[in-house]
Amino acid sequence: MQITLDAVQVEGRRAPMLEATTLSVSSGECVLLAGEPGHGHTALALVATGRLAPYTGTVTLVEDDGSTTTSTAELRRVTAVVDVPGISEPDEALTVGDVVAEELSLAGRRSLPGDATRWLADHDLLDRRGERIDALHGAVRTALLSSLASERRDVRFVVLTLPDRHSGEPSGWWSVAESLASLGYGVLVECTRSSARDLGAELPPARGADALRAAPVEALRTRPEPAVLAPVGGGPEEEGVEETDPTRLFDREAPGRHQATGDAPGGAEPPAPAGAADPVVPVVPVEPVPVEPDAPAPGKETDR
Repeated sequence: MQITLDAVQVEGRRAPMLEATTLSVSSGECVLLAGEPGHGHTALALVATGRLAPYTGTVTLVEDDGSTTTSTAELRRVTAVVDVPGISEPDEALTVGDVVAEELSLAGRRSLPGDATRWLADHDLLDRRGERIDALHGAVRTALLSSLASERRDVRFVVLTLPDRHSGEPSGWWSVAESLASLGYGVLVECTRSSARDLGAELPPARGADALRAAPVEALRTRPEPAVLAPVGGGPEEEGVEETDPTRLFDREAPGRHQATGDAPGGAEPPAPAGAADPVVPVVPVEPVPVEPDAPAPGKETDR
């Protein structure tokens, strides 16, 4: 799969939110975009995933079979926006357990307290359940929210917006992004120019008032080797685990990993019959069926 943006521009009430942008990201690919903090990052994350209609230009989803669609509903179905400031970032006062329950609910899965507890136990975070989300190390926060986003049915692309606004070295959240890409997700990461330089990108400084709404520029593009890694154990009490291995939080299999009618990982119960409560089981992404609802009006934000 691939998402392509062709000369996409987003207008605000008084000035452009995003200048004309052209880029692409494919499944299994990790793309780093760099730009100054401002509306450009948020607008790009939303327009690239069908959650905001472009004023000009087109956003196209290329299916695995080569067919294409510009349906915003299809784009939303196969994408997740992670920790976008003011949009999808969790309330900082929420506990880790609250955030997990909320994200499981957004994924269409059962989200009772016991379900959140089981998810945390499976990901070696049960001891963190009562901590505030803002107490997590930046890379672990990014890995946690990315892992929860990948629980959503049909998600094939993940957008991480300004993970460098939290604590930690850029290499921490970049390793999270590349781990997602190695599992088959298309990953788009937006960061500041200084963080991109820390990762080895050569970028000129942004100057002038227009830098706040200028389109982020491509800084790095990688395609990690496909990998299905063994889960990495270790709780938060292990010194350095947050710094060195934030990717331990991921389900170590690729998108489409579990058959909808098969056994769940870890010995969980298989899906319940129709009409029963949804089990806590990742569901295989199905091939998208193009649906062409009325597109939202330009500049109108849609759902997460």
